[in-house]
Amino acid sequence: MSKLHVAVVLASLLIGCGFANAQTNQPAPEHVSRKAAEDGVLPVPVRSDVRQQGKEMTLARECFWLWGHAAGSHNQGWNLPGVSRIGPAEAACYMGVSNVVMVRYGQRRLQTDAQDLAPFRGLRRTVWSVVGDSGRHEGDDVERALDVARLLPNTDGVMMDDFFRRNQQHVGVLSVAELQELRHRLTGAVRPLELWVVLYDNQLDLPVASHLALCDKVTFWTWEAESLAKLKANFTRFEELVPDARRRILGCYMWDYGQKRPMPVELMKKQCELGLRLLKEHRIVGMIFLASCVCDLDLEAVEWTRQWIKEVGNQEI
Repeated sequence: MSKLHVAVVLASLLIGCGFANAQTNQPAPEHVSRKAAEDGVLPVPVRSDVRQQGKEMTLARECFWLWGHAAGSHNQGWNLPGVSRIGPAEAACYMGVSNVVMVRYGQRRLQTDAQDLAPFRGLRRTVWSVVGDSGRHEGDDVERALDVARLLPNTDGVMMDDFFRRNQQHVGVLSVAELQELRHRLTGAVRPLELWVVLYDNQLDLPVASHLALCDKVTFWTWEAESLAKLKANFTRFEELVPDARRRILGCYMWDYGQKRPMPVELMKKQCELGLRLLKEHRIVGMIFLASCVCDLDLEAVEWTRQWIKEVGNQEI
């Protein structure tokens, strides 16, 4: 067994044992543990010195998400240096992230029965796709996501991946009217669920304002690593398009999918450090690292990100 897989197993054991504070070996606060036990959700590790006088403070790690796909989803077509076998919940443990956006990839539909969902009960928050990669959407995708929400009390919302399209009759996979109907269904779910969507840097000029106005969270992604040179300028344009900071989330690729090659560590660092600064300035409410199915390949960008999360995760936001 490799050192990487040993680390994953150990991380899984931490979660299985109640996710005590990995930094200080202190248990989570009693009120957090009790609420987590009632919901079937384990708390994120916290440091006692950032819980002052009973006041709840947001830690950076609570704002971090992992973009999840079924194990092996990217093994073909992306020029990865090996075969990935890690699952999304296991990858979240390894990265030290307790929130997962779970997204359908290719023809493999997400499994939604109770046994398949069991590993996700140990996470803090989850979001499940109703539109998958390449804008894949089938008639029962929404109902399947609502089934997940009924089974997983830590499900907060649904994600629409690759939603906007250029040179198509309709700019969105769903029309504005269809989004309004979807919002109605999400409001009437077992508990109100948020509507999330993906927006790329090369889509900032598309007429998407009416669609975005119906989304609770808009995640912003830079498709090609070389375009990260314009990340600050593009993010400013994104802010103009989505004025409410409570709706903005920064997406960070750990592999350069646009060019099918490794993400340079210096560019990974640029994304992460800007994201942390934006969190502290309250210009975004979260960061998503993509993707779970590259986390066991010993990629430099992944390992750097994992260490960075460990170092900054307990910083107050």
